[in-house]
Amino acid sequence: MSSRRELARQMLQINSLFGSLSEQESKRLLQAKDLRINEYAKNAVIYLQNERCGTLDAILQGSVIVQSIDEQGNVLTVSEFWAGDLIGVNLLFSQRNFYPMTITAKAATTILHVGKATITELCMTNQDFWLGLLLHLSDRSVLLTDKIKLISAKTIRQLITEFLAYEYRRQGSSLLIKLDMSKKELAERFGIPRTSLSRELQKMRRDGLLEYDRDSILIKDALWQGQNP
Repeated sequence: MSSRRELARQMLQINSLFGSLSEQESKRLLQAKDLRINEYAKNAVIYLQNERCGTLDAILQGSVIVQSIDEQGNVLTVSEFWAGDLIGVNLLFSQRNFYPMTITAKAATTILHVGKATITELCMTNQDFWLGLLLHLSDRSVLLTDKIKLISAKTIRQLITEFLAYEYRRQGSSLLIKLDMSKKELAERFGIPRTSLSRELQKMRRDGLLEYDRDSILIKDALWQGQNP
């Protein structure tokens, strides 16, 4: 437990929200009765869909994914969060404070859970913390809106092309895009069935736009014609 508390203390110092706390406030926070530090194995369910949100959570180690699963078993990965990210900020003070989707540990993950009472006290005693919380809520709302617009307005080919353009820039303008996720995970990120993604990749290969294997996608010059990657 002591090592996990030290990890939490270090994270609080660099986190954009908790970084506004004084050393004394951070110490009180880590001693709060409604604070706990939990470890989750890979693929463990952290929150089920419709489970009540009662804490603001800070990821200390690992990563989690937010997923929606429909009645046919199709999975949409809405978001992924890593060490330093916060979960539950938009739900904690809501009248409908139930998780709309399932949250699962993508890797072995350690999470700091802080109760509503302690977060409320921090907002009332530290204006910088309160303003930081509002900023975080606003940014999260904008990101979610952008993602919804992206998913609803694009064809599968457009989604693939925009993903490749992003990775092209991120990976140093390399035409060979290394994939750090499976095709199943990529389909979930797009919010489409895996079969639909595979079908479109096959069409794009036949059209001479790309080549691909399990771990990478090779972009052909024809993909960028009329576009600015």
